[in-house]
Amino acid sequence: MELSHREEDGARLASLLWEFGPGWRAISSAMVGGGIGPARWALNAQVIGGYSRMDPVEHLLEMAPRGPGVGMLTAASVDRFTTATDGGVEAAATVGLRVPTWAAAPDGVPDPELAPMHLPGTINIIVAVPVAMTDAALVNAVMTVTEAKTQALAEEGFPGTGTASDAVCVAVREEGPRELFGGPRSTWGARVARAVHDAVRRGARDWMNRDGSTTSG
Repeated sequence: MELSHREEDGARLASLLWEFGPGWRAISSAMVGGGIGPARWALNAQVIGGYSRMDPVEHLLEMAPRGPGVGMLTAASVDRFTTATDGGVEAAATVGLRVPTWAAAPDGVPDPELAPMHLPGTINIIVAVPVAMTDAALVNAVMTVTEAKTQALAEEGFPGTGTASDAVCVAVREEGPRELFGGPRSTWGARVARAVHDAVRRGARDWMNRDGSTTSG
């Protein structure tokens, strides 16, 4: 992984680039490279809190390497990313918890993400698993990432399952015997869960303790 910085919109912004190289594919909810497909890299790029560009895909591609990959944006402090490993699985997370939200909210309730606050609120997670997986196992792995993220938030006292703008990417090898399962009690799913849980939990603690604060904000 490589951390870099750029000057944009009057701010110094960080980007985290994870280059897998050839022989990988990924499942992602990101704007660039979303779905299931080949991925040589994953980019998590920071933008300003009041980001208003109407061409986020083009913006990401301006910053990304050539070739297929996954690109996501966040207003969280990317240079404060957290990482964790477990049994060959690697996870990286950027954690911003301006407005933790519950996935199931009453219909018609105003979106708290629209509140006029100036702190970022997105959790982006990138995971690399050094084995091949079936498409079904990849979907299962995304479920596992989300469950582990939510467990970490609950254990750190945040009242929500995540934020409304979270993104995820799980990259696996293209070649080799394909794992059939990615759930939290499968061999590789369990490793994914532990790595993500560790990275997000430490990221949440960092968020709580920024600037001496002890509240979730």
